[in-house]
Amino acid sequence: MAGRLDGKVAIITGGGGSMGSAMARLFTNEGAAVCVADFRPEAAQKVTDELNKSGNKAIPFTIDVRDSKQWQACVATTEKAFGKVTTLCNVAGANVRVDFDGQTEDMWRMIMDTNLTAYFLGTKAVVPAMRRAGGGCVLNIGSLGSIRQGAGSPAYGVSKIGLVGLTRSTAAAYAKDHIRCVLISPGHVDTDFIRGSSEHSPNDWSTSIDNPENYESRRRNTPLGRLCTPEDVASAFMFAASDEASMITGSMITVDGGAGI
Repeated sequence: MAGRLDGKVAIITGGGGSMGSAMARLFTNEGAAVCVADFRPEAAQKVTDELNKSGNKAIPFTIDVRDSKQWQACVATTEKAFGKVTTLCNVAGANVRVDFDGQTEDMWRMIMDTNLTAYFLGTKAVVPAMRRAGGGCVLNIGSLGSIRQGAGSPAYGVSKIGLVGLTRSTAAAYAKDHIRCVLISPGHVDTDFIRGSSEHSPNDWSTSIDNPENYESRRRNTPLGRLCTPEDVASAFMFAASDEASMITGSMITVDGGAGI
């Protein structure tokens, strides 16, 4: 039986993370070849090894998504390995969970550069390859911040609502090239991004969902009664990347269990 993504070649940024790796597994299981792109080489390699061991097609690539030259190299490497690039999943993200007063200029620039500017750079880099392939799609990951704004971490909310405009602009600019662009906005997702602590997403007991109070607060604010899983989000990305979504562009798919209502 043919896979729903047979013939597709995807670059997945943040591919070593919880949501990115779930996408890589689902995409390859549905017939796509993938470039697992992540700024942590060991994470990208681990996911790639897992996929190849299962008989799927994957390559790793170490990338700082804020660097346009690294984007060019990533696209060229993927095209050389698999013959084309049809799909870009912009998943890499950053956040520092502080209030407005506590957010510094450096925090602002790091978050905006990772969550918004990098998506622009990735789109610019991949469009020529998609034109050579005869079309494709750019899939951007939003959040509840793409729907409403909160009082904390202003850069995160601004970057995510900015993706609404970038997605629409991309869709309008490249429809003539048969290139679609869709924004997929998860709600509360149980991932390492909000459990662990890293340079691009620092957490402590006051912010991590390892804290039962924080977990329960997010669960309580999700009408369907549970946090989303990385697989829930991956399924939405897979649908948007497939030919079943061939008339969906410039719009947002919300995967939040009702949290944005």
